[in-house]
Amino acid sequence: MSATLIPETGSAAASMRRNFWRGVWRVMRRKPSRMVGVVIIVGFAFMAVFGPMFYPDHLPGDTNAITKPPSWEHWFGTDPQGRDVLALVVTGSRYVLLSAAVTALITVVLGTGLGLFSGFKRGRWDTVLMRITDMKLTIPGLPLLLVLATVWKFGNPVQMGLVLGLLGWGGVARAVRAQTLSLRERGFIEAARGLGLSTSHIIGKELLPSMAPYIAMNMLIAVTGAVYAQVGLFFLGVLPYESNNWGVMLNLAVFQAGAMITPYALGYLLCPLLAILLLTLGIVLVVDAMDEIFNPRLREE
Repeated sequence: MSATLIPETGSAAASMRRNFWRGVWRVMRRKPSRMVGVVIIVGFAFMAVFGPMFYPDHLPGDTNAITKPPSWEHWFGTDPQGRDVLALVVTGSRYVLLSAAVTALITVVLGTGLGLFSGFKRGRWDTVLMRITDMKLTIPGLPLLLVLATVWKFGNPVQMGLVLGLLGWGGVARAVRAQTLSLRERGFIEAARGLGLSTSHIIGKELLPSMAPYIAMNMLIAVTGAVYAQVGLFFLGVLPYESNNWGVMLNLAVFQAGAMITPYALGYLLCPLLAILLLTLGIVLVVDAMDEIFNPRLREE
């Protein structure tokens, strides 16, 4: 009898996976804009991974094409050194997106781990971990980055992602803890505890899968926040210009090229802004789709 149960269980799991992906396809097809969001995110990922390979490490300048307006040769014009603005955006995307991915990963892993453990264990563990989280939330990020900038040049995107991630996990930990406190009273968690299953099993096999959609959406939102944070810091001049970055482009466009008063330099300002807005739009559209995929109340029959 057990020999017949195993194939049935496997086929049931395969059927559930097929039904899930059919549901995903229906949700994406219902609003084509969501497919556009997926294409945008995949496009940016492709640009960050492969785009810089098509350009030299240091883009050559052209003294005969300094701050030129958009043209067929240079779609968004050139910068004050005669470099193509679109090429600068492409080569700068790797730093921006890699540091944002590292930030999101650290934020979600730390925040989710602490929030799950704290919310499930309660008692002294909950008190200690939440006090640590509260202390972390009181640390001002900008002054700390100013101090770290004297030691680190942030030329490596992993360094930037590490610092932003360590500064940003507190909110996720609080939110995940609140979700865990709600889920731990559900029947399937009570049954798992009644069976004597270990804490690691309950958190890893019962709680974590139930919260996976929420965690995935938080990761995408963390990517957006990390992009805004690092671009803003470079634009304000808080961090040294040790690397090609969209924030550096915005700073130089406004304060060096005079993009606010010189029409020829407007493309230098608009190109990185459009890249940030387009990336944000893609993430918002995908998060909207994920919300409907994993929330049965929002699905339209």
